Order: sequence, then C-alpha cells, then structure tokens
Amino acid sequence: MTATAAHEQAPPGPSKGPGPGQRKQRRLRIPAKARSIGLPYLLLVPALLFELFVHVVPMVVGIFMAFKELTQFYIRDWGAAPWTGFDNFKLAVDFNQPVGKALLHSFWVTCAFTAITVLCCWLLGVAAAVFLQENFKGRGLLRAIFLTPYALPIYAAVITWAFMFQRDNGMVNHIIHDQLGLTDDRPFWLLGDNSFVALTVVAVWKTWPFAFLIVMAALQNIPKDLYEASAIDGAGIWQQIRRITLPALRPVNQVLVLVLFLWTFNDFNTPFILFGDSAPEAADLISIHIYQSSFVSWNFGTGSAMSVLLLLFLLLVTAVYLMLTSRGRKGENV
Repeated sequence: MTATAAHEQAPPGPSKGPGPGQRKQRRLRIPAKARSIGLPYLLLVPALLFELFVHVVPMVVGIFMAFKELTQFYIRDWGAAPWTGFDNFKLAVDFNQPVGKALLHSFWVTCAFTAITVLCCWLLGVAAAVFLQENFKGRGLLRAIFLTPYALPIYAAVITWAFMFQRDNGMVNHIIHDQLGLTDDRPFWLLGDNSFVALTVVAVWKTWPFAFLIVMAALQNIPKDLYEASAIDGAGIWQQIRRITLPALRPVNQVLVLVLFLWTFNDFNTPFILFGDSAPEAADLISIHIYQSSFVSWNFGTGSAMSVLLLLFLLLVTAVYLMLTSRGRKGENV
C-alpha cells in the first residue's frame, strides 16, 4: 500500500474549524424593547446639557453669590469675597432702608405692569381669535397682520417704538398733539409718569399676538355643531361666547395666563431697550432694578440676593396658581 492510499484510507480526525480570518464575529444583540426605551433618553441628552450649562449652572452660581459680599473690589477674585450669610437678603427686605424701599417700589410697579399687560393681552387675544373664527374675505391677511408683532425681532420692534415716542419728532406726539390736538403740549413718553404708559403699550403690542395664536389654535378643537345647535335654540353671539367658547377654553387659558405672567414679570429686554440701563422711577421694573443693583452699582451680592428672592416669589406664585387651578379641574370632574 502506498503512502498516498494509506492517507486516503485513514479515518478523518477532528476538524479544527475555520481559521482566525474566517471566524464570524459575534455581535451583541440589544433587544428592540431596550432600544426603544433608551432612544428617547439619548435624544434628550443635548437638551439636558444645554439646560444644565445655560440655566442650572448660572442659577447655582447666582445663589452662591447671594451669600457673599461680592463688589467691584472682588471682581477679579470671587473666591476672596467675604462670606456674609443672609446679610444681603436682610438688606434687600429691610423696607426702612433706601435699598429695601427701592426694591419694594420696583416690586409694586412690576405687579401693576404685569396685571395690566396680562389682562390686555388676554382680552385682545381672545377677541381677535373669536372674531377670526368665521370665514370671510381677507381673514388670512388679518391673521398675518395680527401675528406681525410676535414675528418681529424684539430689538428692532422696541427701538422703533422708542423713536415713535420721541417728544419732538416722534409719531405718537405728531398724531395726538399736532393732528388731533388732544394735548396742550408735547408730552414726554420716555420720562416721568408717562414712561409707565409707554412701557405697557409696547409690552402689550409685542405680547398679545402670542395669546391670539394660542387661543386661535384652541378654538379649532371646539365642535361647530355646538354653535349650530345653540343658534337653533336662540342663543346669541354673546351667549355662545359665555356658555360655549370660554368654558371650552378654560384649560388653555389657565396655562396661557401663567405663561404670560412669568414672561411679563421677568421682562428685561423691553425696558432695557426702551429706557437704557437707567429706567425712570415710574417704569422701574424689578428686572431692570436688579440689573442696576448688580452692573451699575457693582454690588453683585445684593443683586444676586434680589434675584433669589424674585425666583422664590415666582415659584410660590406658580405653585399656588397650579394648586388652585388643579383643584378647580377636580371639582368640575366630580
């Protein structure tokens, strides 16, 4: 028997399997359910990081600054500023001292400004949305015109209003004094008591289209059959608004009023662009007042304490408002 034949007749040995280059790589298989659960959290990571670095970190730093005597002498080395505890808060709420009196005055001005602005924005938004529910020629054009203030950049819009409120060559005085003769003299709109009126007008003008947009979207969910049935029963337009429209808009209005309140109470851009860094006393909103205490007086500790107090006040108002509105919804469901 030759070597070749013996090799052919030899029983086959155990197979060694494929070589290293031929081995198939085993992949870690993640269940589809796990992937579906983890994907939303993964997509939230950029937003969470943005929120962390833009809001959370500055807020924590501001709270830390409120407990230190951080003035212009410690700007280069914040850590060297002495620790004052609650002295900055005591100074801010001591209404017998000039700092506390000024803060209290600013708080009441802000409350009045917020109440008037939110009420006017809500009334104008609801009225315009209800008026534009019916189909008529030119409705789309009116909607676009009404939304224009909300679409304009705030700086361009407020600067335009600042020019319009100029005493000598502003359009407002040209109309009410030169054309209509409603005043004996050209009033100052950006100084004195009239500054509050000017600030409120600008705030309402730029904010009410947001209320109009939200209410107009909410009205689309009210069935038209309700209005047709009420019309057959003899209900007029005002009865339909009172009995159908406003009750149906109650959940949307609850959220809308809260958002308008928070936006208006914290408004900084409008008074800063309209008056600069030194707003008149009649238009001294708390946001611009905190800015003056921090970046004009160079007392960042006191300004930070005022900011913390403002944050606590807004959190308290929001919590009470949500508690009352949720209790009202539970009462309706029962």
